[in-house]
Amino acid sequence: MSFRVLRAEDAFWRPSNSTQVPNTDLARQLGSSVFGARLWRLAPGQMITWHRHVETTELYVVLEGTGRMRIGEERLTLAPLSAVEIDARTLRQVFNDTDADALWLVVGAPLEPANTLEMTPELKADLYPDGLQARPPELEGR
Repeated sequence: MSFRVLRAEDAFWRPSNSTQVPNTDLARQLGSSVFGARLWRLAPGQMITWHRHVETTELYVVLEGTGRMRIGEERLTLAPLSAVEIDARTLRQVFNDTDADALWLVVGAPLEPANTLEMTPELKADLYPDGLQARPPELEGR
């Protein structure tokens, strides 16, 4: 039997490259080569980049707060412990237009590179068609 543990107090949190949202790469810290997994803590007014993936299907789970996201043209408001599965090529974005923090768990497979600093301009344009700073209308003026 083989397993790995990442204790909460040992998790390394850092701001994302593009939106500065605090996150911790659980899968990397656990040494996973099978899937990606991160916790994202969005303060009021923050967002994750509007994006899609080449092959990765993702599961989004709201752990704390009110979950707000856009998927294509749809807008969702989710209660804690709600979950959404999104196919790879579907555009998506988590954002926080509430007055309290929101904590999300995002898990995806198969694993694919996600470091925007290492992507070619062509791949970056495909995965982030509106750029790395595209804000949902709900956050305009915040």
